[in-house]
Amino acid sequence: MPAAWSQLHDVGRLADGQAEFELAIPLSGLSRAKTQLAGTEGGIDVRVRFTRESGFAVAELEIHGTVPLTCQRCMQSMRRSVDGTARVALISAEADAQRVPEDLEPLLAPGGRISLRDLIDEEVLLALPIVPLHPSQDECLADLAGGASQDEPEAPATQRPFERLGELLKRDR
Repeated sequence: MPAAWSQLHDVGRLADGQAEFELAIPLSGLSRAKTQLAGTEGGIDVRVRFTRESGFAVAELEIHGTVPLTCQRCMQSMRRSVDGTARVALISAEADAQRVPEDLEPLLAPGGRISLRDLIDEEVLLALPIVPLHPSQDECLADLAGGASQDEPEAPATQRPFERLGELLKRDR
């Protein structure tokens, strides 16, 4: 991973020079997104192109990859695709957000500077589901059935100490 990806860059200079970056980012390098992941093995491929539109520096991102998440239904690991594109207007003040065209998403770049790491980290976070779930409940049940027999010992039989209490009380009358 190039060191330039974590340094602050002048967004105006990148846009005027129509800079383009193609990066293979390890998941462990995404400081904010990795807290939402079930692990940091693997990575994503990112392409970032800078242009200028309507007076704003614009970053066009293409993200391709798969990330590990924890299904919130069965609590088992699952893989989720984070393929997507985004067009972001890089603004230096919050007041500029109102002037951004509707087809662009505003992102604050304080002082007109941003690191590619922050830009990519933000887009990966936005690509993640709020509540990760397997596509179907059947996949969760299959994971649970497979996981219980492979990873965990069988649960002991449930004990019900008062199960026959009703019968005993009736007999004493």
